[in-house]
Amino acid sequence: MAEATAIRMPVEKVAPDTIRLERTLDAPVATVWRYLVEGELRGQWFAGGSDARADGDLDLVFDHDNLSSDDVPYPAEYASHKGAVNHEKVVRLEPERVLAFTFGEGRNGVATFELLPEGERTRLVLTHSGIQSPTGDLDFGSGWNSHLTVLEEKLAGRSVPDFWALHTRSREAVRRAFEG
Repeated sequence: MAEATAIRMPVEKVAPDTIRLERTLDAPVATVWRYLVEGELRGQWFAGGSDARADGDLDLVFDHDNLSSDDVPYPAEYASHKGAVNHEKVVRLEPERVLAFTFGEGRNGVATFELLPEGERTRLVLTHSGIQSPTGDLDFGSGWNSHLTVLEEKLAGRSVPDFWALHTRSREAVRRAFEG
């Protein structure tokens, strides 16, 4: 049995409709930037689709089968989302510095990624604001926490054996953090 990927918990609720996550990644800014804006690379940790372009459309294609190194079943509760395409808008793009796009086809705010160089590493700050869902802080907090963990592992040359197990553990950790 593969070792479980550790849960990182730097998820903060900074306003009623806003969460913030931060990671220090084992890759230079140029590499992390490519994993944010290139659809093929983004699909290895979050959602594939089109490349991000300044003031352009951004299609996010969700197929989380790509996120686990082991062959794991897609949970029934998420099956309807498999292959779903969200049509988003890039609202800010400053190469190798900031990427921001709408989320949930504009119904659930804006996800903003900021990259800060730290030598050969990169500090990534993700702020998701304008969340409208009543359970959004938990849903997006655990989702982003899981996806950023996959990105962190990928950039460090490791893999995540079972994304769905990671997501379940992340959801419980975020729930405990927000309740406590």
